[in-house]
Amino acid sequence: GQEVTCCSSVLLFCSGGGEGSLDRLLTSVSSGLSPRKRTTSQCKSEPPLLRTSKRTIYTAGRPPWYNEHGTQSKEAFVIGLCGGSASGKTTVARKIIEALDVPWVVLLSMDSFYKVLTHEQQVTAASNDYNFDHPDAFDFGLLAHTLRKLKLGKSVKIPVYDFTTHGRQKDWKTVYGASVIIFEGIMAFADKELLQLLDMKIFVETDSDIRLVRRLQRDITERGRDIDGVIKQYNKFVKPAFEQYIEPTMRLADIVVPRGGGNMVAIDLIVQHVHSQLEERELSVRAALASAHQAQPLPQTLSVLESTPQVRGMHTIIRNKETSRDEFIFYSKRLMRLLIERALSFLPSESHIVQTPQGEDYEGRTFHGKRITGVSILRAGETMEPALRAVCKDVRIGKILIQTNQDTGEPELHYLRLPKDIGEDHVILMDCTVSTGAAAMMAVRVLLVGDSDGLHRVLMDCTVSTGAAAMMAVRVLLVGDSDGLHRVYWGCWHDGHTYESYW
Repeated sequence: GQEVTCCSSVLLFCSGGGEGSLDRLLTSVSSGLSPRKRTTSQCKSEPPLLRTSKRTIYTAGRPPWYNEHGTQSKEAFVIGLCGGSASGKTTVARKIIEALDVPWVVLLSMDSFYKVLTHEQQVTAASNDYNFDHPDAFDFGLLAHTLRKLKLGKSVKIPVYDFTTHGRQKDWKTVYGASVIIFEGIMAFADKELLQLLDMKIFVETDSDIRLVRRLQRDITERGRDIDGVIKQYNKFVKPAFEQYIEPTMRLADIVVPRGGGNMVAIDLIVQHVHSQLEERELSVRAALASAHQAQPLPQTLSVLESTPQVRGMHTIIRNKETSRDEFIFYSKRLMRLLIERALSFLPSESHIVQTPQGEDYEGRTFHGKRITGVSILRAGETMEPALRAVCKDVRIGKILIQTNQDTGEPELHYLRLPKDIGEDHVILMDCTVSTGAAAMMAVRVLLVGDSDGLHRVLMDCTVSTGAAAMMAVRVLLVGDSDGLHRVYWGCWHDGHTYESYW
């Protein structure tokens, strides 16, 4: 989802730093610049792949992070990685991800959270006299806020720091919640609030001579600097900062990993513990959805398109086994358009007076909102896009791919492409069928994983089952036989294995 930042409304169709900043730090602070190879936070704009020395891991396939009621039910497992500059933190992080072999892992780097420098500070940084290893160089407030939201399964905007201009780029990256979050940085343990968010704290210990050699090799070969300058900066900034602010936090670590990424014994122990924690947090959303609302009345948020003679006539044609393919497609499209036109009545509107060609005032209605955006749940939801485009001129379209995991039976998010600034829009979410509602609920949760308290949602479908009741905050509109609807709702999972759906 962009979990997107929250949307103004979601309609789901289915048719067919100042002086006080040091108070939060665990240790006192000093000064220094540490030019090192910068790591970046994994985000949506990058391919969902993690390439290691042995293989490529597809990091999409996010399982549910909510319960059958659609509310947050588990937090992500957050691993904090701390260590000196060039100690091998990123290498350890990638080896942990590779050994975990679980989908949807986020790697969050402190390098993305350097403060924006003033003009005077930029001049100092240009002459290599600004201390980037000092805790004051980091925006701990934004970092704690970001990590807290990720832990709750929400999406966040990550700043993109430009180390040439020492400022943040205009476009920030979107990072989504995950099962596991690995947070790495030289000051990962320096802030009290950050420490409370970490479920496991790992310190990567590497000999200072090795770290110096790595810095020399990196800065000379990659940055074109001379050996004297690298050693001078190391002695003036990097080494004192490590001794004063980084090394003392080793006592806070749950695990100390000597020799960094080469210590596979320590990495294996870490992976075993994380696996045990993830097993305790596993959810069975689809099964819970199937049974949670049995013997309950249909929710008031569920609406059925009026069964007029025209609608019933189209159903007659569509359900007839003798109907040809062309006729089925033609009348399905007609039904989809009627459904979308009815759904638009749920959008907010306001009175609007216009003047007719005859000079008369006419009091009508106009859409009260910024934009309408359509989002298709792939692949069936795409069949509704032509009907939406025919009704809403120049509507923007996004895509979500949710597939069932064959081993667990749970829905998983695999692909997401949403228009920019969708958080300000009223969103029409389109799918062709809803059975248990597991995929529809995940799609809604993806769109609402930002700050979504003020959202209004509508789900419109041609088929329905007990999943409708699981989304009590979502208005559901469907096309179907009201008698058949009750049969499906009450008997959908009575045998524990099968379900029905009705047009």
